[in-house]
Amino acid sequence: VCINVHNLSLPLTGQDSILEPLCFPERPACSCSAVGVQSGGAELLVCLFCSESVPTQQKDALLRHLLLEHKLVIADVKLIADLAKYLLYWKGRFMEQSLTDFCSVIKTNSTGPVEKQEEYFLLCDVLPEDRLFREKLQQKRLEEVLEQQQREREDSSFHRLCMFCNEEFTGNRSSMLNHMAREHSFSIGLPDNIVYCDQFLDTLQNKLDNLQCLYCEKTFRDKTTLKDHMRKKAHRRINANNHKYDRFYVINYLELGKTWEEVQSEDDRELVEDDDWSDWRAHPVSAVCLFCEHQSETMEQIYTHMKESHGFDLHRLKTELNLKFYQQVKLVNFIRRQIHQSRCYGCQQAFDCRADVLRHLEAEGHMMALPEASAWDQPQYYFPTYENDALLCTLSDSEEDETDTTEHGEDVPVIAEDISNLRDIRQSSVLGQLLRSTCK
Repeated sequence: VCINVHNLSLPLTGQDSILEPLCFPERPACSCSAVGVQSGGAELLVCLFCSESVPTQQKDALLRHLLLEHKLVIADVKLIADLAKYLLYWKGRFMEQSLTDFCSVIKTNSTGPVEKQEEYFLLCDVLPEDRLFREKLQQKRLEEVLEQQQREREDSSFHRLCMFCNEEFTGNRSSMLNHMAREHSFSIGLPDNIVYCDQFLDTLQNKLDNLQCLYCEKTFRDKTTLKDHMRKKAHRRINANNHKYDRFYVINYLELGKTWEEVQSEDDRELVEDDDWSDWRAHPVSAVCLFCEHQSETMEQIYTHMKESHGFDLHRLKTELNLKFYQQVKLVNFIRRQIHQSRCYGCQQAFDCRADVLRHLEAEGHMMALPEASAWDQPQYYFPTYENDALLCTLSDSEEDETDTTEHGEDVPVIAEDISNLRDIRQSSVLGQLLRSTCK
């Protein structure tokens, strides 16, 4: 079974649990889910196995409880439209059937002694029943949002002052939104694309009342300074990276697991007819060292840095241990986790900080002293320790394979298929014969 899991990292012990991958500093961890779907209501989130329950605001506490107490991980929690209903549904199903009927089982320390092995259970949308229920919750949420938007479009009781000139507007909300876009060059989007408009405007007005810029979100000493700042810096717009605004745009509710950016990019691909990529510029890959915060824009530079600065030769380890691609992935994730937890991966000695670990590794010569393969060649290290780890994207099975491809690729003769008598080929093909025999 191919398990598609995002934002998951399984623990070695209860103390080392990490509910979601870490993220390197150059790019903040992505929080753009399908929308802030778990609003802070009074509804409780219940444990699937015991009487434990928490308010919706304490979602992470319940997820940690499920992980540590019941060894259960729910994949892509941020994409679940109604987590409370989702948990109630699966609580009932788990009372009817065995947990293993629904969940994938991930065994840790699979090659070690039986007494040290642990089993974790993964509930995700690879299971058709889970996928269908997630889609049902998403559809229900979309229907509620569209009904709310329709009520707002027909509402004629709207009454509010412009946020910039205090002009009064009554009737339909679109008159004020169009006024701010036309007269003040401030647009939050077309009125028909917005939902929960009053809450949206209250949020923006509250920021202005607190002397906070709507775009850069810096705070100023008085209204005059704030006004001049927003005008001179052209900051009369909202911050697109503030995902608290996502719930106010209908497009964010349209497809399960997709944000407005992904939906828009799909629309753009459908409209593009010219495949001219001449003006495209790729962002350089920024890989981070396994042991320090050094970053390089090429893989060779980062490999050279680790070898010269830390005495760690990843290429040599790959050759000496004959590591396949997935073994390299697990090794990198293992080392990342050990360093993050301030532990020597060679002897498992724990330290107070990363600097102490590095001094120990260099002083004791443990940089290249890997433990037995059973310690790191484990299923949990398929999952990245850092979500944006560019180093994982550069690993390959064999350097010789790459060399053979580049050096000898031109010497391989390419024989074109003879399709001059396509009808005869179709009639005599093995696939055609199998289909005809199946129909009989």
